[in-house]
Amino acid sequence: MSRHPAQAIDALRRGWPVRICAGDVAVDVLAIETADEHRLKVFEPETPARILISAGRAETLRLTNQIEAAEPDRAVLVERAPWIDLAVATAMADPVLDLATPLKGPFRAVALEQEAIAAAALRLARHAGMLPAFFWRKSGADVAVTVTVEEVAGYADAADLFIAARARLPVEASTECEIVAFRGASDASEHVALVIGQPDGSLPVVRLHSECLTGDVFGSLKCDCGPQLHAALHEMAQASWGILLYLRQEGRGIGLINKLRAYALQDQGFDTVDANIRLGLAVDARDFGIAARMLALLGQSEVRLLTNNPNKVAVLEAMGVTVAERVPHQLPSNPFNAAYLATKKDRTGHMLD
Repeated sequence: MSRHPAQAIDALRRGWPVRICAGDVAVDVLAIETADEHRLKVFEPETPARILISAGRAETLRLTNQIEAAEPDRAVLVERAPWIDLAVATAMADPVLDLATPLKGPFRAVALEQEAIAAAALRLARHAGMLPAFFWRKSGADVAVTVTVEEVAGYADAADLFIAARARLPVEASTECEIVAFRGASDASEHVALVIGQPDGSLPVVRLHSECLTGDVFGSLKCDCGPQLHAALHEMAQASWGILLYLRQEGRGIGLINKLRAYALQDQGFDTVDANIRLGLAVDARDFGIAARMLALLGQSEVRLLTNNPNKVAVLEAMGVTVAERVPHQLPSNPFNAAYLATKKDRTGHMLD
């Protein structure tokens, strides 16, 4: 029997059940997103499994009180009525389907006694880049993967990060660059630093850039990620030297597929914040402690930070990196991202003036 969060994440993506333990208590979960009729039948041979969703999604279903609604990534357990089959459960899990599949209801929330296990399940979903929605049952037949809440809590710890490889890499902005690859010991995640120029005793200009496939690679106009990336590289090339930290935290940490779901909700009229909440996800699930660890491994404890996000400054400072200066990083908007930039300013505290 496997006992590692990485194996549990792989099992969820494949549609296999996972057992989560807290002391002597154990619960089995099956991700609704990857379940099918056969897997669900095997998972619940007699008693229908309940459904675990996040409070952000439960609020849409009118299942949360004010306290729960204030924590959109908190867990809510839903009673399984006889008419809640796989199709209805899938519609409950995925808000993108709300317009195409009107929900029946009413749904009834029940007391959740195993809150630590539920929180671990939602955390696994986030690491897997999946919807935070599960079929939930007391532990039954043997499952392939078992993890404890402690193992899940310690997964992807920034302290496990180490330098795996480095090489010279001339780029369009500067031919004098070194690329440094980092790997996490527990989750095998890979992050990259691009060091532009040579350390000369001055403070480096540093940019924390979260991976954005749509913006960085395809030139999406829905965000400002691609232009920010290239502008940062050029600004570092013009300074004495700089470090771009490329963090593999797509979609502010919710993953590529969930980001595309958020895009679909934005097309329905929700802004970026409400889209994440409606999906039952955190507004920003990124771990900037990873960036602090990368800087420590590169021997940099004081930086000039190229950012409009005060949270990045606060996290680096809390992790022991001195931010001697916050360097504004502002680019013009376009008709497709103007609302996105306004949301960043009005709802997530970005400094865009």
